[in-house]
Amino acid sequence: MPDKPVLWITRTLSANTMARAQRDYEVIFDPADAPGTADMIIEHSKNVDAIIPCHSEIFSQDVVSALGDRLKIIANHSVGVDHCDLAALESRGIVVTNTPDVLSDATAEIAFLLLLGAARRAIEGDSLVRSGQWTSWSPSFMVGHQVTGKRLGIIGMGKVGQVMARRARGFDMQVHYHNRSQLPPADECGAVFHKSLDTLLPECDFLSLHCPATEATQHIINRETLQKLPSGSILINTARGALVDESALEQAISSGHLAAAGLDCFATEPCGNPILSAHPNVFLLPHIGSATFDTRDAMGYRALDNLDAFFRGETPGDRLV
Repeated sequence: MPDKPVLWITRTLSANTMARAQRDYEVIFDPADAPGTADMIIEHSKNVDAIIPCHSEIFSQDVVSALGDRLKIIANHSVGVDHCDLAALESRGIVVTNTPDVLSDATAEIAFLLLLGAARRAIEGDSLVRSGQWTSWSPSFMVGHQVTGKRLGIIGMGKVGQVMARRARGFDMQVHYHNRSQLPPADECGAVFHKSLDTLLPECDFLSLHCPATEATQHIINRETLQKLPSGSILINTARGALVDESALEQAISSGHLAAAGLDCFATEPCGNPILSAHPNVFLLPHIGSATFDTRDAMGYRALDNLDAFFRGETPGDRLV
């Protein structure tokens, strides 16, 4: 039999994914589960045929220029590929894939958890009960913002955005969205398309981000765009931290222009933003949008499906370059 391709798996994937990978590939894996540094990526690339990285491994132009010639494919365990310089990888002839579609439900669930939690002051309420400080009640106690029937704006109406829109309709929310192009009516399901943020933002009681992080979307939420949201609105981000100017967000929270925010991703990860953490009306999660058992299996299998196709001499279904 021909030798199995050598595969470096940079982080701890689901048990089912690891078992399948070890069955079909010669797997290099460190149980310490630490992010792969630039030096590690370069060194491993000289001795492996393929890598399954996460967004914690950065394939910058400098790193890509130093990759070994043996490496043929990077099968990302993620939808977003902002950690990869795609142009540089393409110039080296390295195939890049991702894992679209399979994490849409899980990510939309977290987005709605953040939306509800931020609106109904979940962090404050939980803290009061846990700390033993819940000692009284009145009609004015812990009053939050109702979700049912309100207006939800979505930036990025891809797979996750569309699932988010469907979940919102269960709360009788009016859905508005901005996207690179308008969806067919069957996919819109009654949502209102906006060609620009200028018309979308004033229509948002809640704004949820579901677009990729690119040069065009870097800090798409900034001081100017935040001011276009109605006073008392709520921002949700389960996409990428680079979409939000966190200093401008903190000012909007401090001033009361935004009533609250719910964030699952940050400019600096891991760690988050301690300035935002100081605000009890900012609901924070540690980038766990796709962290369900079902979804982790599905993401791992999708990455392996792409590898299997490549090593059979076929074009991977999720090839990006």
